[in-house]
Amino acid sequence: MNMHHSHVSNHLLDRVSHWLKQSALNGDDLETVVTGFCERLAAAGLPLNRIHLSFSMLHPLYDALGFTWLRGQGVTVEGYRAGEHEDDSNRFLKSPYYYLLSNSLEHLRRQITPETPDEFPIFEELKAMGTTDYIAFVQSFGEASGQGMIGSWSTDAPGGFSDDIIEALLRIQNSLAVAAKMAVLGKLADNMLTTYLGANSGKRVLSGQIRRGDGETIRAALVMADMRQSTMLAEREGRQVYIDTLNEFFDAIATPFNRDGGEILSFLGDGFLAVYPCGRHREPSQVAVHTAMNAVRQATARMAQLNDKRRGRNLGEIHYGIGLHVGNVMFGNVGLKDRLTFSAFGSAVNEVQRLQGLTKKYNIPIVASQSFAGYCGGDWQTLGDEKLRGVRQKVTLLTPSEAHLKLDSAEAMLNGALETRSEAEQVMLLYHNTRRPRGGSLWNKLLQ
Repeated sequence: MNMHHSHVSNHLLDRVSHWLKQSALNGDDLETVVTGFCERLAAAGLPLNRIHLSFSMLHPLYDALGFTWLRGQGVTVEGYRAGEHEDDSNRFLKSPYYYLLSNSLEHLRRQITPETPDEFPIFEELKAMGTTDYIAFVQSFGEASGQGMIGSWSTDAPGGFSDDIIEALLRIQNSLAVAAKMAVLGKLADNMLTTYLGANSGKRVLSGQIRRGDGETIRAALVMADMRQSTMLAEREGRQVYIDTLNEFFDAIATPFNRDGGEILSFLGDGFLAVYPCGRHREPSQVAVHTAMNAVRQATARMAQLNDKRRGRNLGEIHYGIGLHVGNVMFGNVGLKDRLTFSAFGSAVNEVQRLQGLTKKYNIPIVASQSFAGYCGGDWQTLGDEKLRGVRQKVTLLTPSEAHLKLDSAEAMLNGALETRSEAEQVMLLYHNTRRPRGGSLWNKLLQ
């Protein structure tokens, strides 16, 4: 076999290494690092037709992120979750990566011809691409970190990789690992803050709002929801059934309130508080309230679907209450000097909590204040006037009519898309949404 000799410019390779260092200093995200690295490596003259890189991640939805670069096609991103799909697990067990990890090896090289046995399933795909040489590798980010990078280099150059190309790949691999580690750590911090605080609250913390008392007053549409008879369920069914039921409940009812400008600030036992920040004038208040009301329609439809499924499993229905309000909210850090929480508080939060509680008295799932219904418009039924603790004047309570809760065709399509979207699609939507700048959002202005 004739070896293809491709001259490697050390100067160009050094420029790629320098770019990786600068990318790490800039705090670039992982996809920027990987995409920029692959394109620059190819531009430097290395004869690569495919690069695959996977990074272990600490995230509640996925265990690893994989990036595949194909010459002339760019990078595709995929999220992986261990044990989620049997086919994926079997494929990994038959992969070069598993062979490396199980045998404590750092590299595996195979030169490929049409006659090469398919030692690993990936070889069939590589042959179809005209690949002539393949090198897989494992790179730890530190013995104690439990994180690292696995990947592979492929070429379709006649004769495969020459020794100087292999030397260049081994040299640049270390620089990539350093930049990728910094990006993974940054993503890990973002993942944890997003998971436990919410996306926008997490950004506030990352932007430096970490002292007790940091915060401001914002106007927002408020949603407070709660599961009914949860104490009885916990006592009757036990801990695990209660937790599983609670997660089912949150998946159904809470999901619509965590998108389209809304954010769930906190889960409070068997309930949650969501906010839709807005400006102080009528028009932005109407937009926030309409968006919140659209989420209410989605949530009620999803709860109806959940209860249909539960009846089919001979399980009891899950009942709930939702309070709706609009007002000024104090938003910031409270707690001990060395143990803080980022939350919303103030009279409007107290009022929406009491509105939610009144769903029990009126035996209906939704109670809204007159201010919320006024901004929202549509068909509402007046329940009466109530004296809320801490509020001087009585508050007029309303509930939406059945017609007002009915999903229109566009909302029904969105709800159906959320139900049918695979978890992998949701993972990547989440990943790309966290990277997308939100120049026009109020949250973005508040963070500046």
